[in-house]
Amino acid sequence: MKFAVLRFPGSNCDQDCVLALNALPGASADFVWHKDTSLAGFDAVIVPGGFSYGDYLRCGAIAQFSPIMQSVKNFAAAGGTVLGICNGFQILCESGLLPGALVRNKGLHFVCKHQHLRVESTNSRFTNSATKGQVLNIPIAHGEGCYFADDATLAKLNANDQILVRYCDATGAVTDAANPNGSRENIAGICNETRNVFGLMPHPERACDPALGSTDGLVILQSLLTAEPAKAS
Repeated sequence: MKFAVLRFPGSNCDQDCVLALNALPGASADFVWHKDTSLAGFDAVIVPGGFSYGDYLRCGAIAQFSPIMQSVKNFAAAGGTVLGICNGFQILCESGLLPGALVRNKGLHFVCKHQHLRVESTNSRFTNSATKGQVLNIPIAHGEGCYFADDATLAKLNANDQILVRYCDATGAVTDAANPNGSRENIAGICNETRNVFGLMPHPERACDPALGSTDGLVILQSLLTAEPAKAS
């Protein structure tokens, strides 16, 4: 399975993604520059973390206009798999590929630590290797990771089983104390209605090696390898 890992000016997690993906049997990953306009031959797209365009205006606001993002929209519309991590999640929301927005953390501080997540649904190509209720230990690193959506959007996300992971404690309890950034309903990641686009603030690519303190990120990356690919044309 061949992954396209996008690169914007200011991306800094793109190399982590390529390294993690290339270490998986059956996977390969290559960089795609933000000014490129083709995703031909790729089975999935990763929009990585970092600070695209220096996070000017607001996170992801400028990156949404990069030439490659129209190709990502077309790829997603054709059923292609798209995963946005941290800044990538912000870009997907700004691009309209996912509902809601990521705003300043409730405490107004950058948060960088390992964080527990509870898998809310395995009905996706991103979580099919997990079990419902499974607790994952995956790092976070963000200053604007507070997920916000209005009540109607939240109701729709819940009704459609689009909330794939929530912040929790080590026992799996979803509590205010376990919410690192003030996200509504402890939401850490959501998918779109057609379940082929997923955005999350935690970094699964940074939890793929025992030396990093956790291998729980492999649950998400390995799930992608079992998903039905849709190649771009």
